[in-house]
Amino acid sequence: MNEQAFVGEFHGEKAIWLRSGRYEAALLPEIGGNLVAFREIDKGFHFLREPNPTDMESFKERPISHGIPILFPPNRYEDGNFTLNSRQYRLPVNEESTHNHIHGFFYNIPWKVADYGVNDKESYVIIEQNVDEKHSAFLNFPHYFHFSIYYSLNEEGLTQRVSIVNNGLEPMPCMLGFHTTINAPFSTNSHSEDYLLNMTIGERWELNSRMLPTGHYQELIKEERAMKEKGISPYFESMDNHYTSLPQQGRNVMILTDTKEQVKLIYDVGVKYKHWMIWNNKSSGKYFCPEPQINLVNAPNVNLPSEVTGLLLINPGECWTEQSRMYCEYMNRS
Repeated sequence: MNEQAFVGEFHGEKAIWLRSGRYEAALLPEIGGNLVAFREIDKGFHFLREPNPTDMESFKERPISHGIPILFPPNRYEDGNFTLNSRQYRLPVNEESTHNHIHGFFYNIPWKVADYGVNDKESYVIIEQNVDEKHSAFLNFPHYFHFSIYYSLNEEGLTQRVSIVNNGLEPMPCMLGFHTTINAPFSTNSHSEDYLLNMTIGERWELNSRMLPTGHYQELIKEERAMKEKGISPYFESMDNHYTSLPQQGRNVMILTDTKEQVKLIYDVGVKYKHWMIWNNKSSGKYFCPEPQINLVNAPNVNLPSEVTGLLLINPGECWTEQSRMYCEYMNRS
């Protein structure tokens, strides 16, 4: 399949490039470990929203709406505070309009490249964070842990394997998500109206004026029900919505169909992600974010069972893992 993995550049920034067959991908280790590009070379499809050369400075200042930003913890936490196991956590309030903490510690800092290369089946890169008292996250999240992500590329598409190991002596909350930013259209031959979105959403969470869950559900409107079934435009209305996930046939997926090109982009995120956010930048018609999350937004502050909120604790010495895959499927091929 002519796999390649090499150090190169992406608009002047250091990048690890992966290539395999019809696919290529680029990861920026110095900018949040963001896998910023995933492309189908033969057709010229750019599945992820990539920053343009003129966007790079603003992208580096806030690398959250391009590529696959890493959110730990994901989304918003009320006043930046929560208490678990008698330990109080104080996260920086970095969203002034809501007075919440948003998006965590890892999306905008450098990641170490632990390894990259090729083997007999794929090209790959491994990035990692080793968190201890010397790490910038430790002040607000005082746990010892190892966080690694293995990205690989082969004929089956882009695979992401996450591993989080608790190296400390007490249970550690594991709250993770990805602000995956999808181009729609991803083909230069298509328009936004050519696209249909399907997602394995379950219930919609009610959010208050601070974009925090109230603990109650809202009834799905007909367009949201269509999202679960026959599909609907990802821009049917402005969305900044939070849902439970409801896997179908054992799969937790987002499927984006280009009806003109007759191709489907499939984002199979794994069933351990119990919640979705969907944000479409005020129905921009250009890109949207199907965001898989382990936990409910603000989960530690919501008075519901952990089975509902997805609030997860990793015991000392234990490891949490999950695998996701993104790939395209042609509808007119047998």
